[in-house]
Amino acid sequence: MDGDNPTGARLPVPVTPFGPLHLLAVRVHRLANSGRGHEALRAADAYLAIAHATGDDRTVPFLLQGQMYANLLMGRLAEAASLAERLLRLHRTAGSPLGEAKILCDLAQIEVLRGRYFLAMRYLARAAVLLDLPYTDGERRVSALCSFAEAATAAEMYETAAATYERLSIAHASFGLVHADTLLHWALRLDHVGRHDEAASRLRRSAAITRRHTEQRPDDVVAAAMLALALAKLGDVIPAEKLAREAVMPLRGAENFRYARMAHLALGISLRSHGALAEARREFIAARELCAYGTRPDEEPIIRFELALTARDADDGQPGRDLFEAVQGQTLELWRLRLQRLAMLRQARQREESEAARARAEREVLRDPLTGLDNRRRFDLLMDRIDRGRLTAPLVLLIVDVDHFKAINDAYSHATGDRALREVARILRAHCRAEDTPVRYAGDEFAVFLRGDLTVGREVAERIRAAVARSDIIPGVRLTVSVGLAALAEGMSGEVLFREADDRLYAAKWSGRNTIAA
Repeated sequence: MDGDNPTGARLPVPVTPFGPLHLLAVRVHRLANSGRGHEALRAADAYLAIAHATGDDRTVPFLLQGQMYANLLMGRLAEAASLAERLLRLHRTAGSPLGEAKILCDLAQIEVLRGRYFLAMRYLARAAVLLDLPYTDGERRVSALCSFAEAATAAEMYETAAATYERLSIAHASFGLVHADTLLHWALRLDHVGRHDEAASRLRRSAAITRRHTEQRPDDVVAAAMLALALAKLGDVIPAEKLAREAVMPLRGAENFRYARMAHLALGISLRSHGALAEARREFIAARELCAYGTRPDEEPIIRFELALTARDADDGQPGRDLFEAVQGQTLELWRLRLQRLAMLRQARQREESEAARARAEREVLRDPLTGLDNRRRFDLLMDRIDRGRLTAPLVLLIVDVDHFKAINDAYSHATGDRALREVARILRAHCRAEDTPVRYAGDEFAVFLRGDLTVGREVAERIRAAVARSDIIPGVRLTVSVGLAALAEGMSGEVLFREADDRLYAAKWSGRNTIAA
């Protein structure tokens, strides 16, 4: 009994998928997102040491993720990619498809920024296939979908990003503004390549979303800047200019340079429509100067196009026309490259879907239909991998046999026996990690290929034995199992490993059953 807690009652602790040091990881993420990258990295190094020392393995991935984002926001792309690849291995080992999908999206965004589009599209396609699987963890799915949309935005694939944000905003209204932002940039680019009707349609949708938001929160200068830019491009320049003038200085004062650039653009477009070309040019130059504080890939081309358009209007001579035609040519080439990336993503996704379908078919061939575990064919494949040196130590083979199973079938029916086998299979799965492989070997015999040494094998075997003995599978009947286990030694064949584990299983049976032998 705890002296500070004389009643012995347990303190209420919220159960979460995160480790007990999760708040430290949250601090790292906040530092990174507020532009304090060096502080975030120093904090993450210190907190990782604490997490490792205290055995909080669940917090480690979140700290590494914070380090990755800090490096990404600081432009240290090689370091960010290295951390992302480490996280990808951790999520695959843990069997977390949502975690894997999110990191694949982050990797895709990093590779886009490095100009390695083919690799980026492969990562994004693989993430898309994983995100199509059914999940119950809504919060982590939303996080992964956000990363997917952010990577698509970085690659200027507005179609993909807008569809994802629209899907998210149906269930989460907070994504409405991000959806409007994507539609707005998409519309600007469409307008610049001459697709004016499509641009106007997206501008109206963006304006409708941001107008609803500003009606509810009239003090939100971010939404005001977005609405001003959409209205300016739609030709509704009087309210656009008013909104932009009210928003631009508060945004600059708050160092929110991204939306300050939008306000300057809205002002420039509005002034140009009045014929105030010199003043318009100053606004566009102000927007361009703010690009020194970090931009998304499509912002500078948008500002450059509006500047060239203004220069042409100011000087309708040959030099002005030549400048505009050169910028227009660059804009069309960037649009063509953007369309190529969309095609690359479609092709990569088709390949990933074909590969996923093939893998599902293979899994079905290797699955036992009664228990859902892998079957004898998987067992033989793993034995073959041992023989070829592809599956090496540390490895322990557990053979689990249901005690007196024939008597249970004879006394209670085969249907009851099947229910018992399914429950034993469930217990095996519950005590296996992602890197372990439980198999229904034959009839009432199971095998587990366990990564670890003999000490780990004994602990897992004992937990399995105790869990089966505690279960109430058949009312009034105590179901038990016997377990034999052996460790893989250097140069040992699969047959020898199986024989040693099987010999120990018989030793467990002869010693009275409901026991383990190693």
